[in-house]
Amino acid sequence: MNPKTQNKIAIGTLYGVAGLVVLILLALLGYILVSGLPQLSWHFLTAPAKAFLKGGGVGVQLYNSFYLLILAMLISFPIALGAAIYLYEYARDNWVTTTIRTAIEILSSLPSVVVGLFGFLFFVVKLRLGFSILSGAFALTFFNLPLLTRSIEDSLRTIDLSQREGGLALGLSRWETITRVILPAAVPSILTGVILSAGRVFGEAAALIYTAGQSAPALDFTDWNPFNISSPLNPMRPAETLAVHIWKINSEGIMPDAKAISSGSSAVLVLAILIFNFAARYLGKRLYKRLTSA
Repeated sequence: MNPKTQNKIAIGTLYGVAGLVVLILLALLGYILVSGLPQLSWHFLTAPAKAFLKGGGVGVQLYNSFYLLILAMLISFPIALGAAIYLYEYARDNWVTTTIRTAIEILSSLPSVVVGLFGFLFFVVKLRLGFSILSGAFALTFFNLPLLTRSIEDSLRTIDLSQREGGLALGLSRWETITRVILPAAVPSILTGVILSAGRVFGEAAALIYTAGQSAPALDFTDWNPFNISSPLNPMRPAETLAVHIWKINSEGIMPDAKAISSGSSAVLVLAILIFNFAARYLGKRLYKRLTSA
């Protein structure tokens, strides 16, 4: 067969596979949005859930999801950033770095339910944190750390060596070169990794069932004292997230409109992830231009 013909067949096959993946994704998104968007309203987005009556909402669950996401990222991002900088910029290739990278690979391959059970035994039982947002955030840190560390390390690897040499030639120390030259240039790639890990955390359910709990107590949004159990900022209260709420409705929901609530919650989850991704990319571009003066 002519090499040009083989090349065209190969390119066509790749385009076909890519198009099939896109069609599957669009079909899933279309089904979720078509079945869920009619259920959305301001009342649905702000009202508390109801266990036995119809007409409940997902206001508390939606807030819990964002609060848990922010808390988990505040814990995991600095650790992942420091680990990635150490592994790529400072550490030598020896048995220590090999062990660290192996541990990261093992952590990234753990099923989320295993992370949840570990979080239950260690944070909920051993440390006596109970079913709480803090237990869930710590469990999600173990779940999120490998992906975030590898993505940041790959982002640092994409920066050309000449930029490091240029920073050192200008009289900057190694740390100043990393913080003032390398990290600003790697912001878009780092942000992509943060978006991927944040979306993974936002939609996680199995690890949170055993750590953050399956109940969503009523919150008083006028009480911002983090030591009160009804305060939205209290990290020690149980917090059912949106993903856990969807699982709970489909597995044991007994309200009359369980299917409608599940469809609406799924649509909210998808839309929240999409909005978060687009907003993060927009802010990342603005931050990149500001840091690099581009």
